[in-house]
Amino acid sequence: MSERVASEKTGGGQGGGAQPPSAAVLHAEKIRDNLYVLRGGGRTVQLGGVDLPSAGNTVAFITAHGVVLVDTKLPGWGKPIMDKLAEITDRVAMIINTHTHVDHVGGNVEFPMAVEVIAHENTAKAMREMRPVTGGPAQPKIFEENGGRGLPRRTFQDRMTLGRGDERIELYYFGPAHTGGDVWVVFPALGVLHTGDVFAHKAVPVLDANNGGSGLEYPRTIAKAVAALKNIDTIVTGHYPATLRMADLKTYGDFTHEFVQTVQTARRAGRTIDDVVDTWRLPERFVKEDYVDMTHLRPLRRDVEVVWNETV
Repeated sequence: MSERVASEKTGGGQGGGAQPPSAAVLHAEKIRDNLYVLRGGGRTVQLGGVDLPSAGNTVAFITAHGVVLVDTKLPGWGKPIMDKLAEITDRVAMIINTHTHVDHVGGNVEFPMAVEVIAHENTAKAMREMRPVTGGPAQPKIFEENGGRGLPRRTFQDRMTLGRGDERIELYYFGPAHTGGDVWVVFPALGVLHTGDVFAHKAVPVLDANNGGSGLEYPRTIAKAVAALKNIDTIVTGHYPATLRMADLKTYGDFTHEFVQTVQTARRAGRTIDDVVDTWRLPERFVKEDYVDMTHLRPLRRDVEVVWNETV
């Protein structure tokens, strides 16, 4: 069930079978001397002609006090993450969750109780409830089933700083987008940003209004991040199979703005949701930037409806 939920959330529904959780499935991509991206896990889905794992990208930041993880993939993948990290280091000290979806928080419950979990206050609340993703099936009640193990014990509202010097981590909240608690994770000394699923892939964003997400606020939130975050030269997204640049985030802000405006214009002109769903196509200028159509995986209607219902 967990892979099905993650597949639905990330745009899945079609694709290969789920791979059994194993460290051998995970690929540790070295981004800096002390920072890795762990890719892999879950069901394989095809997007833009590329086979992608449905589990979110996990970042591992190696510090003097242990590894800080950003997101933990699906249920069942916590131990494989620890096994993979054993090839590099020996202790996980902290987990930062970018948002509430099970393909990013599912592995939390498998880590030792001593591992501190941090998230935005809205995400911490949503993780206790694990509400369904808008338009999708129920998420598993993994934290309820595990007596609250793996839930965040520290939260913040707008900004939090962890560590110091070259090991400093900065957490930001710029407003609702994919969910109502999306965290932007910055490693200042490395010039690296993890966006979580605010920037998951070069495609129409999944708008999870059921967990506080907002189509109207989405491009505004990205614009705030672009304006505030400086000296970033490498971006790890929620699911994209390669690192990107700040220029890519700016383009994604333009893309989401154009998508939202298309839906708003249609509603104000007296058209219907069906009109938008039937006629919308990826703008050519974004196709040239490798944007992909994911409607074979997640119906466009679900995200159109979120913007439509927010439009006055």
